[in-house]
Amino acid sequence: MYIGVDCGTQSTKVVVVDVERGVILGEGSRPHRLDEGEHGRREQAPAEWLAALKGAFFQAIERAGIDAKQVRGIGVSGQQHGMVALDADGVPVYPAKLWCDTETSAQNSALVETLGGEAGCLEKLGLVLQTGYTASKVAWLREHQPDAYQRIATLLLPHDYLNFWLTGERVTEAGDASGTGYFDTRAQCWQKEVFAAIAPELDPDRVLPRIIDAYEPAGRVRPLVAQELGLGDNVVVSSGGGDNMMGAIGTGNITQGLVTLSLGTSGTVCAYSPNSVVCDSAMVANFCASHGGWLPLICTMNVTSATTRVRELFGLDLATFGEQVASAPIGADGVTVLPFFNGERVPMLPDATGDFLGLTSLNMTQANLCRGVMEGATFGLRYGLELLGELAAGTSQIRLIGGGAKSPVWRQMVADITNTQVICPEITDAAALGAAIQAAWCDLQPEGVSLASLCERLVHLDAASLAEPDPQRVAAYREAYRRYLALLAQRHSL
Repeated sequence: MYIGVDCGTQSTKVVVVDVERGVILGEGSRPHRLDEGEHGRREQAPAEWLAALKGAFFQAIERAGIDAKQVRGIGVSGQQHGMVALDADGVPVYPAKLWCDTETSAQNSALVETLGGEAGCLEKLGLVLQTGYTASKVAWLREHQPDAYQRIATLLLPHDYLNFWLTGERVTEAGDASGTGYFDTRAQCWQKEVFAAIAPELDPDRVLPRIIDAYEPAGRVRPLVAQELGLGDNVVVSSGGGDNMMGAIGTGNITQGLVTLSLGTSGTVCAYSPNSVVCDSAMVANFCASHGGWLPLICTMNVTSATTRVRELFGLDLATFGEQVASAPIGADGVTVLPFFNGERVPMLPDATGDFLGLTSLNMTQANLCRGVMEGATFGLRYGLELLGELAAGTSQIRLIGGGAKSPVWRQMVADITNTQVICPEITDAAALGAAIQAAWCDLQPEGVSLASLCERLVHLDAASLAEPDPQRVAAYREAYRRYLALLAQRHSL
């Protein structure tokens, strides 16, 4: 038995996997509170992650109907980019600033300039710094919270922090480290020159975690934690990784030819590459994968977070919201939504706000506003998909994950907007499953068990979720997307 943990923005999810039988035995989930403030501040207390992990773990074990002592390994997936700064006692010096925090956009712009612009970033890092990466968060803390900054003994990412709690070890792996902004994604090592520009008073050899290979264990569960969770002795904890990297494993996207698209709080589009890539657009992140190789991806910041705002504005449940979307025509009768409520990363608009455009006395209906925000979020993902260029060209299938993937209306919308077949894994929260698969790989790899064989055994596609593009709808969306791009360019001078 293996445990997969996914610590996301809104909740922590846990799955229990029986590798021998190739089945998911149980799942659990506990929510987090998001602290939001002015200027794009979005933070969480790491203590909430620990409480949620424990609650979700016990729920999943109970639903699986097993004894926790049967668990052989744990894998952890975490929301990327979050800054977890710890003091010498392992206590956070400041709340974790999250991936969706845009308060640090000024620091990010200054860092890009310091490194020599986009060309300098690419030369030093293999990608271009973006607001949301960890680098600008550290720079912000140095500028605005100097007392907390001076107490930093360790800088970790969210999944690294959970591994630290489980094992006592300060380690990371290349996939999640890629999103810090001080990691060379080509050489797969810390870029100490860049780190010195961000935090000149901090010694990278002291504060940055040791980098391990994806198949290596982060360590073993500490006795006190094992006792608290009811685990046996010597439970292995795998290297883990970022949620996008774990989601790729959880959808079987570990070789070329597939695209994984996530409809979560944020949205991501990624495709595996055996080699480091340099894309035409600086908005494509040349991230490493958490199983070896690379996972170039784009991230949009407003997907279910955007649809949820409109849904809750009207007091609708998920089913009724879906009915409203389905009742409106493609293109929402001319309503176009640029749903940048959290700013936006792709396109690179950290200070953007949401826009509802084309409203008239005739088309301003609840159904059109609901459909417009879902279309706007999906158009943003198509915009990102096109930036991947040859990596995504000719893709025969998109594997759809995240909470939004549970909506039949949204699945069909993605298929029609991208003109590509769409299908979901049976487990749409694929990051937790990917973490469990990686844990099994880490534990069984010395016995010759491959990651590919584990994915084949555990990643099951849901035939009932299959959505084929319809030529008439594809044509209608083509016109609506053209209008979206024109309004995007008009509003933001792109």
